[in-house]
Amino acid sequence: MMERFSRVITDAAGTSAALVAAIALVVGWAASGPLFHFSDTWQLVINTTTTVITFLMVFLIQRSQNKDARAMEAKLNELIAAMEGASNRLIDVESLTEKELDAVHQHYQRLSELAQQDDSITRSHSIEEADSRHRAKHPRRAG
Repeated sequence: MMERFSRVITDAAGTSAALVAAIALVVGWAASGPLFHFSDTWQLVINTTTTVITFLMVFLIQRSQNKDARAMEAKLNELIAAMEGASNRLIDVESLTEKELDAVHQHYQRLSELAQQDDSITRSHSIEEADSRHRAKHPRRAG
């Protein structure tokens, strides 16, 4: 039930109608200022309303982003698992520690450096094959 409710609210909050409603709320509040003599209570109404809405939307947005991220991770994991020559080490890479992610980043940085040394931009390497392929290609270019 909460899943369905969250999805409906997330979908509704991202529409033009939601923006128009938010603008109408602010305009209505501003227009009511003279009626309430711009009192502290009048100001408190908009402050409280926007604070509560913002507070709830932060959690709703985070929930939506978490779900989208998990879906994207699953799709990328499927592609990595299905591709011949792709490094299976990258499956579930998001669960690595920062230190481990730095090591993966260094591998790809080295891969990029090797790729820049190639004559053709169509050649590629995997993490495991980068150094050996580069050494194997190097004599062919020199000869």
